[in-house]
This record gives sequence, structure tokens and C-alpha cells, in this order.
Amino acid sequence: MSSNPIIQVKNLHKWYSGVHALKGVTLDLRRNETVGLVGDNGAGKSTLINLLSGMQLPTAGEIFFEGKKVCFNGPADAMEAGIETIYQYNSMVPTMSIARNMFIGREPMIYSIGGIGILDSKKMAIESVQAIADVDLHLRSPDALVGELSGGQRQGVAIARAMHFKSKVMILDEPTNHLAVKETQKVLGFIKSLKKLGIPGIFISHNIHHVFECCDRMIAMARGEIVLNKRVEETNMTEILDVL
Repeated sequence: MSSNPIIQVKNLHKWYSGVHALKGVTLDLRRNETVGLVGDNGAGKSTLINLLSGMQLPTAGEIFFEGKKVCFNGPADAMEAGIETIYQYNSMVPTMSIARNMFIGREPMIYSIGGIGILDSKKMAIESVQAIADVDLHLRSPDALVGELSGGQRQGVAIARAMHFKSKVMILDEPTNHLAVKETQKVLGFIKSLKKLGIPGIFISHNIHHVFECCDRMIAMARGEIVLNKRVEETNMTEILDVL
């Protein structure tokens, strides 16, 4: 595994109206590595992910991406850099088709004048079918509404979208929450496939068993700080629970 990090975070702080949500967080994400991020509610996990995905700006500290200092002023900046975040609930628009969801914000146009034109629906359908097949997801049609899909299928489409657009880093925020056992195993399979494709990832979950199954390294957070940062073979469930 390359020791060259794709993401480096140095001494990040975040304050919310007198609440110190992140307290000097320093970490890195190496290439070809999946990191598990665990902690109770209020530990700082969501705040950290919001800073990495451009949802919020840090109060202090630095973020480096591919060796360069970055300042993401919004999610579009992070996506353009190559950081794709898949959220538990809002990664997909249920009233839109699979193909439209695959290309949302990146729609190919047959022609466009002043930002107004005709969508290339054929291109979206063809490429959606291929992207879905690439993650071994079997769906009946790219025209089906996302609202008709199961939770696991929705997460699969979101992962297929990120892979199709050659994302350099994938952040998965509680992707297995509220899924049935079979659906959960499918999503965990998607996460494991990222490593085979050389895509580094951050997997946020309350389920430590799932993190051990999929990840190379465990990072535990509590009260806005990192309290454990070890490779999975160097730690165990008891140690992690003791520090949370």
C-alpha cells in the first residue's frame, strides 16, 4: 500500500455557537485504503465529513488533497476535485429515474445555448446501464424511478455513479443504516469492491462489526477528538468500545 496520503487533515477545529465540535483533528487517508470512522452521536464524525465534502468550512486548520492545500466553498468544489459523498438519506432523488439520478448535476446535452438545451437521454440510459452492471447491480431499467428501489439498491446506484465519474475518494455516511441483512451484505460488498478498484474510502458507521469487515484502519472519535487510530489487525472491539 502506498504511504502517500490522498487526503491530509491538520489541526482542524470547528466551532458552532460556542460548541467546540472538532478539537484539533489530524489524520490522513492513504491511497488504496478504506478507513472506518466510528463514534457515538455528537462525537464529531458528521462535522469532519461536512468539512471534507465542502458542506462547511473549518474554523481553523488545514485540509490537503493530493498534496495541495484546498478550501472547498461548497460540495461542488469537493466533487470537482474528486471527492464523492454518499449520504444515508439524500444521495438520490426518489421521483427521478435511475439514469437522471446517475447524471444529476452532470447531465450531458445534445446541444446547449446559454445553459438551456436538450438532454442526451440516450447517452444517459446507455451509460447508466453500464455503470450499474460494473457494480454487479441488476435493475430492470434505467428509466425506473429511484423511489421504487430498495435501500440497498439506492446505495448501489449512488456508488455506481461515483465510480462512473472516476471519483478519487468516496465517503460513505452510514450506508447500511435501516437496511435488511441481505441488503446490508450487498452494500458491504460494494464497499469492499472499492479497494479492488483502487478507490480510497471513508466508511462512517455505528456498526463496528461492519467497519471491521470492510476497512483497513479504524479511527474512533469522541467529544470532537480522535481517540484511536489503528489498523484493524492492531485493535479489537473491546479496545474501541473502551475509548468511546
